Amino acid sequence: MVWEQGSVVMVMLTRLTENGTAMCHRYWPEEGSELYHIYEVHLVSEHIWCDDYLVRSFYLKNLKTGETRTVTQFHFLSWPDSGVPLSTKALLEFRRKVNKSYRGRSCPIVVHCSDGIGRTGTYCLIDMVLNRMAKGAKEIDIAATLEHIRDQRPHMVKTKQQFEFVLMAVAEEVHAILKALPSQQQQQQQQPTSAGSVPTAASSQQ
Repeated sequence: MVWEQGSVVMVMLTRLTENGTAMCHRYWPEEGSELYHIYEVHLVSEHIWCDDYLVRSFYLKNLKTGETRTVTQFHFLSWPDSGVPLSTKALLEFRRKVNKSYRGRSCPIVVHCSDGIGRTGTYCLIDMVLNRMAKGAKEIDIAATLEHIRDQRPHMVKTKQQFEFVLMAVAEEVHAILKALPSQQQQQQQQPTSAGSVPTAASSQQ
């Protein structure tokens, strides 16, 4: 899929094992190169940025065509299965690094966890909502956006706790944006930025 879609950025939101249970197959070598079907994967580098995440660089070679490609994998480590990270701050910082690496590209980012719906859905919903905000959307309906992605993949965002985490992350980012505005603009923005729609969105999940 990574090769087919031309993806050069991957987001992994699960550890390989959690509490002794295998959550994801290792699809890269611990060192050197390894062959997966017709793709040779070479681990170029692995950098631990902090306790919450690390970044790996892979060199892919399609042995059938001889083509090569470099892929960057951002691996978030502190998000438990069916739960949420301890704070929004680490995940928002992680997302900023992912998007900075991706900037200017048109290929899709591959996002995965263990089942592809809980943590993956939560991350994708946060990213979609914040991207719409960045593009100047005046109104954002988080619940409707969730319905939209659930039309494409059922059960995205598995729990009420994960949906509430989305609301917290969006609120945190809105607060950071408002804080960065000049004081006059801030006063103008405070009126329409009442989060009146947020309880409605949350209640739709109950």
